[in-house]
Amino acid sequence: MRNFFIFLILLTTVILSSCRSEFTFEPSIGNLAFSKDTVYLDTVFSNIGSSTYTLKVYNKTNKNIAIPKVRLAKGQASKYRLMVDGLSGKEFENIELLANDSLFIFVEMTSSIADANPADFLYTDQIQFGDFTNFQKVELVTLIQDAYFIYPSRSGSSANYTYEQIQLGVDANNNPITITGSNLSTSDPINGNELHWTNTKPYVIYGYAKIPGNQTLTVDAGARVHFHANSGLIVSENASLVVNGNHSTTDALENEVIFEGDRLEPQYRDVAGQWGTIWFLPGSKNNTLDHLTIKNATVGLLISGNDGTNIPTLDLKNTQIYNCTNVGILARTGNITGKNVVVNNCGQASLACTFGGKYDFTHCTFANYWSTPNQTCLVVSDDKINNVPTPLETANFKNCIFYGSANLSLALQKNGMAFNYQFTNCLIKFFDSNNQYGSNALYQFATNPKFINCIIGTNSTTNKPYFKNTPTNEFIIGEQSAAKGSANPTFSTFNDILNKPRTGSTDMGAYNYIIFN
Repeated sequence: MRNFFIFLILLTTVILSSCRSEFTFEPSIGNLAFSKDTVYLDTVFSNIGSSTYTLKVYNKTNKNIAIPKVRLAKGQASKYRLMVDGLSGKEFENIELLANDSLFIFVEMTSSIADANPADFLYTDQIQFGDFTNFQKVELVTLIQDAYFIYPSRSGSSANYTYEQIQLGVDANNNPITITGSNLSTSDPINGNELHWTNTKPYVIYGYAKIPGNQTLTVDAGARVHFHANSGLIVSENASLVVNGNHSTTDALENEVIFEGDRLEPQYRDVAGQWGTIWFLPGSKNNTLDHLTIKNATVGLLISGNDGTNIPTLDLKNTQIYNCTNVGILARTGNITGKNVVVNNCGQASLACTFGGKYDFTHCTFANYWSTPNQTCLVVSDDKINNVPTPLETANFKNCIFYGSANLSLALQKNGMAFNYQFTNCLIKFFDSNNQYGSNALYQFATNPKFINCIIGTNSTTNKPYFKNTPTNEFIIGEQSAAKGSANPTFSTFNDILNKPRTGSTDMGAYNYIIFN
């Protein structure tokens, strides 16, 4: 009996196997469908690889087909690269595609500006499906931008490269503190004068670029600067950064200076943390930033000290900072003045004035609509460094707005004796729902003389700023705003951030109000 059952199992297996039909594929040069007729690879820098883009190919027939060739029209000379069925190359034969099935093709490219059409800087090719004379096609288009590239030198082999280091100082044991980067030069053999950034073509920074002591980096209006991951700009002791942006009259922001990451694809437009920071070392001096926009950094501006004089180490005018994973402006014993400064969407704080220092901000908008509830707009604190007190000498905020998605827009942290702060005609969100700060003398808005003519948003419905559109960083206030007409005109001696005059009854924040729906 046991042998009989074994015989039945073997017989069933043979019968089923004999009934199974093999797949057959017919050559096909048409009737394919595509997810896109043209694949636009977003702007890339000369000789820098693109991201990977996806094309989906559909066989909408009821027949299994074999595409004779899938190839780039320019063949092996093409600057594009394909991956088909898990294989990389530029030409493939007999690509099988089942009935009513689909196929993914991945596209990348690396090209020099010299390869692009000089009239429009476009590099183009086609993916062809069929044979050499009869085929369907999908167009490939990429805009290539030339750029100045600033990067650390390297030595050694590909298996063990050693990269150039720049010195930041010494530690407690007098050992040098270094970071991967390069010192900017007035006579670089490739870039020429690296201490004057113009608007002729973008700058792409790898590692940290350092302004040497007793040197000034001047940035012209309209300049565009792109930082790679883990990169940034360092201003040394006795060095200066001067950004000479200006008011723009078109949506192209032709006179604004923009510092951002080097990923140009639309999906990275507002992604925080793509690069490091602009770092002002202790002793840097005479730094002025006008019409500068900083986007998608870890920390927008890091100020780790001052130059020891009464002149502000950093003077900010018409400066915007958005999408920082940590802090928009992080100052440690800083000396900063700011007019028409706008900061939003920072993981911890938009402005942090820590370890004391001197600060004076007028007509600024410190918003924070980060996606978690633990962030704030402003942190002000004193402390000690090496057991030496660092008092808060002054922190003056005049005609400013502090408002965001969290309930509390202020964090005042007094640790020592000197803690001198003043808010004059400011709109402040402070929704202390649990009365946690009811007995804290620092937050007695009605009776504390540190708050003069301030408007406090104590719940989610009253004293709102009515910003135009916070997700797109549009912080113009509307006609219903509590900030409208509530500023002290004594401090309104300069135009708003859009270069509109402040006249009559002026508005809090960096913008004059407008009427919008």
